[in-house]
Amino acid sequence: MEQYCLYEEHSDPTKQQERHYHLLSELQALVKDLPSSFQQRLSYTTLSDLAQALIDGTVYEIVQGLLDIQHLTEKNLYNQRQKLHSEHRVLKQDLMRKHKLALQNCKSHNLAVLKTNQRAETEALEQRIKDEQRMMDEKIIAEMDQKVLDQQNTLEKAGVPGFYITTNPQEVTMQMNLLELILKLQQKESQSGTLP
Repeated sequence: MEQYCLYEEHSDPTKQQERHYHLLSELQALVKDLPSSFQQRLSYTTLSDLAQALIDGTVYEIVQGLLDIQHLTEKNLYNQRQKLHSEHRVLKQDLMRKHKLALQNCKSHNLAVLKTNQRAETEALEQRIKDEQRMMDEKIIAEMDQKVLDQQNTLEKAGVPGFYITTNPQEVTMQMNLLELILKLQQKESQSGTLP
C-alpha cells in the first residue's frame, strides 16, 4: 500500500513538477562546488534533464548498487594483490634460508661458484616477482576499466544524462562529477527525509 502511495504521489504532475524544481535547484547549488571548467559544461538543460531522471529515486538505487559492486570488486582485487605479495614474501624468505644453509655447508673452494649461483637465483626470483606484480597490476587496471564501461552502460540504459560508453579522460571525469552530484544530492535528501 505504501509503495502505491509513493507511486501515486510521483504520478501527480504538480508534485512531479515541484520535485523537479526542487532537484534542479539543489543540483544548481551543488554544481558551484565543482571546478569552473566542469561548471561551464553543465548547461541548464543537462541539469534539468538530470533532475528529471532523479525524480522517482530509481537512479539513486542504481548508483548505490553500482557503488556497492565497485567497492566489492576493489576489495577483491586488493585482497588478490595482497595474497600475491604474501606469496612473494614467502618465496624470498625460503630462498634466503636456502642460501644461508648452503653457505654454512659450503666448502671454501666452492664459495665463489655458490655465490654466483645464488646471485643468479636471486635475480631470477626478483624478475619473476616483478613480472607477476606487473601482470597483476595490468589485470587490476583491465578489470577496473571494464567496471567503468559497465557503469557507463548501465547509467546510459537508465537514461541518466551525460552517461555513455567512453574512454575519453575528460568525459570520464565529467561523468565522475555527475555521479558526485547524484551522490551528494542523495545524501542531502536522505538527511532531510525528502527521498522518494
